[in-house]
Order: sequence, then structure tokens, then C-alpha cells
Amino acid sequence: MANNALIDVFRVKDLRQRIFFTIGMLVVFRLGATIPIPGINLNALKLYFMSQQGSGGIGITEYINFFAGGAFKNFSIFMLGIMPYITAQIIMQLLVLVFPSLKRISEEEGGRKKINRYTRYGTILVCLIQSYVVTRYADSIPDAITMPRLQYTIIAMLTVTTGSVFLIWIGDQITQRGVGNGISLLIFAGIVARMPNALINLFRKVQAKELNPVFVIIVVAMFVVVVALVVYEQQGQRKIPVNYAKRVIGRKMYGAQSTYIPFKINPSGVIPVIFASSVMTFPLQIAQSLGPEVRWLARFSYWLRPQGAPYIIIYTLLIIFFAYFYTQVTLNPVEIAKQIRENGGSIPGIRSEKMEEYLSTILNRIVLPGAIFLAFIAVIPTLIQGLFNFPAEVAMLMGGTSLLIMVGVDLDTMSQIEGHLRMHHHDGLVKKGRIKSRNL
Repeated sequence: MANNALIDVFRVKDLRQRIFFTIGMLVVFRLGATIPIPGINLNALKLYFMSQQGSGGIGITEYINFFAGGAFKNFSIFMLGIMPYITAQIIMQLLVLVFPSLKRISEEEGGRKKINRYTRYGTILVCLIQSYVVTRYADSIPDAITMPRLQYTIIAMLTVTTGSVFLIWIGDQITQRGVGNGISLLIFAGIVARMPNALINLFRKVQAKELNPVFVIIVVAMFVVVVALVVYEQQGQRKIPVNYAKRVIGRKMYGAQSTYIPFKINPSGVIPVIFASSVMTFPLQIAQSLGPEVRWLARFSYWLRPQGAPYIIIYTLLIIFFAYFYTQVTLNPVEIAKQIRENGGSIPGIRSEKMEEYLSTILNRIVLPGAIFLAFIAVIPTLIQGLFNFPAEVAMLMGGTSLLIMVGVDLDTMSQIEGHLRMHHHDGLVKKGRIKSRNL
């Protein structure tokens, strides 16, 4: 028992406090997901969504609700989750690339804090837009609103916007005082919270003989294989050797040394999938909510439904685009080559002036297969739903964004716990090797 890693986790006071703080914040998040916004008739909501269950497919409402941990169908104060924040991050990162003035600000000392502050202002704007759309969506549900329309609109917009901003604060607190990346853990908690209900629905389908048990076994086996492939892909990396000559720093001389740059097969982790999901969700939510009143929006919403071919094609292309985009933002070959030269380093067999070209070629070669793999995993729920007629929640658990987020966040959190254990001279969570962090 002395060498049990789980026991050691709770022996380290600092780590124990961090874990309990993280759990406490996640409990607050789950409680908030059940508190409805004022002016909503929960019985009318329940009857409406029960009547929609037999429509089949993975609808945009089901998709949003799944990643909000059931908060959307409850019309809770956290019904938008943190997706508005992710949308604002995408917009801000694109603006930084487009406008040189913002790029200069981001490169200044303290510039990242300014960009983060602008992102939060943008989050409030996105929340107000989405919250207004949600109030219009409630109009399509019979007897859902129990107060005057204008009063409900104002209260709902303020409540939902405040809820999303509060979630961002919770995420920041978890990152600073807890374990793991707070924003990623909130998404993770929302997905995990839907697992019991999804498994119960699957069991009922099998009992009612609506699903063939053989198909269930096949899909579960596929799920295990996909998880193994995701872990393998998330941990894989290409090592670029770098040699450093002797250097004099102050009064000390440092000898020549060899090291390497670890380029991961998927440098951006699950970020491309999250970004692509957010980009697709934002217009679809608006189109579906306003569709009953605007005919062309209704047609657009049906054309871009999550189980349709246009959605899958655009979604796949967006994942590949964001994989390249985010890799260029976080791993700029020009900056990496500049840092290597400034520190007296060189890549064996590569001339100094060709270093940027070499690094760009390596990145392009490893990013494309990684992005295609991400896209394949992301469309698995639609394939399972279409081929085996699985319940939507179960299909989304068997692959796609949910699986990538669960594996990525789990690896990231375990790596941080292992780092705390080793810092306090305890063994890590694994005996062989070390868990490589996924910076989400």
C-alpha cells in the first residue's frame, strides 16, 4: 500500500487540496446546470423534448445539450456552457492574425493579458446574441414562457450571459488553484454527466429488442480500439535533433549538448475539433431558433443538419483548417528557427538559412495525417447513428468530439497529478515512462 499512487495522491497536502477544490467547483457547475432561468415552465419543456425524441438523428439541440451536460434542455443558467467563450477565442485569434496592431499588442509584455481581456469582452457579446436566440427558441415551445415576453427576454439574456461568464471564472479558478485545465474540465464534466443516462437508454433499447446485442458488442469493441488509437495518436511525436555549441554565459562556460524538439503528431490536441464544433454550432443554433419565422433559415437549418452530408464535409474541412491554423499559431517555424540560432544551435544536416523551410516541411507532413485522423474520429457518431440506429447520446459517446475531449483532458490532468507527485518525491501514476501532457 505504501507504493500505491492513489494513496500518495491524498498524502500530499497541496495536491489533496487542489483535487478537492476542483471537485467542489465541478459540483457547483453541475448544480447550476439544473437551475432553470426565471420564467420557464419545466413541465412544458419536458413534454416538448419527449415529443422530439422519436425524430431520430443527432440534432443540433441534442448536440448542444450533450456538451452542456443536459443544461440546455433544462433551460438552466448554464445552458450555453462555455461555447461562447470558445467562439470568442476563435474570433480573437483570427483578428490577431489579420490586424497587425493586435499582433503587436499580443507580442508586448503583458500583451496576452490584454488579448484575454478583449476575448472576455467578446464573450459577453456572443453570449448576448446566443441568449437572445434562445429566448426566440422558447417561443416555439407551447406554454414554455410564464411571464410577459419582454420581461422574460431581458431576464433570460442577463441570466444566461451571467451564467456563462461565471463558468469562465470557475474555469480560471480550477486552472489556478485546482488540477488540470479548468475550461477543458468543464466540457469534460458535461460529457461525463451524460454517460449514465446514455447507457440506461442503450440498455432499454436492447431490452425492447430495438437494438441487436451483436451490434452493441461490435460497437463497444470499436470504441475500445478507437480509445487506444486516440491515446496512441495523442502521445505520438516526431523528435527533431538539435545540437548546441559551447556557450559562455556570464563567468560560466557550458559545454556542447544535444537535445531535440518534440513535434507531436497532433500538435494542437483537440482544439481543432472544439473550434470546428463551435463554428458549426453558432450559425446552426441561430438558424434553428429563428427558422419557424424565416423560411430560408429553416431550409438552411435542415440542409446543414448534423447527420447530413454537407455538415460532415464542412465539419471535416474545418477540423483540417483549424489543425493547420492552430499549429501555425503555437508552433511558428520561423520563431523556432530564430530561437535555435540565437542560442547557438543547429539541426544536423540542415543549413542555417534552410532551417525554417525544413521545420515547415516536417510540420506539414505530420499535421495532415493527424488532422485527417481527428476528422475521422469526429464523424464516428454520425456513422454509428446511421449504421446501427444507436441512441444519439450513445453514438456521441462512442466517438467524435466527446471521446477526443475525454481522452485529452484525462491525459492532461493525469500528467499534472504525476508532476505534483514527482515534485514531492513520490512515484508517478504509471510505472513505465511518463504521461505526456496535452496542452488543451
